[in-house]
Amino acid sequence: MPTIEVDPLALENQLCFAIVTAARNVVSLYRPVLEPLGLTHPQYLVMLALWERSPQALGELAATLAMEPATLSPLVKRLEAQGRVTRGRSAADERVLEISLTEEGRMLRREALRVPVEIMARTGLTIEAVTALRDGLTPFAGPRT
Repeated sequence: MPTIEVDPLALENQLCFAIVTAARNVVSLYRPVLEPLGLTHPQYLVMLALWERSPQALGELAATLAMEPATLSPLVKRLEAQGRVTRGRSAADERVLEISLTEEGRMLRREALRVPVEIMARTGLTIEAVTALRDGLTPFAGPRT
């Protein structure tokens, strides 16, 4: 029986390519759903973290989102310009920049409740399939601090 050789460097055999392509496709699924909310996908992630807990120090928020503070800062500034968050110094330690939701930012959560439902409809996946996929990717997310 002949052996079939698999090229270990073939693009279609690369885990990194599959994950990057899937990530791009997922973000493009979110784009039209988030557009009416005036949010980009990275801004949506910031808002999700703040809806869980606000205020948060910029460093904490960056760690939660697995981003560098320098990458997160412009996102927060744009959300502040939209009136959804405020940035201010912590009363306990003025070296710490705290990000807080505004009333408008809190109210946006109600509108955002439809996002997961719309994304599920667009993927055609069941909640069980999405959960299994998400949980399967967890080892690649690295430790959350």
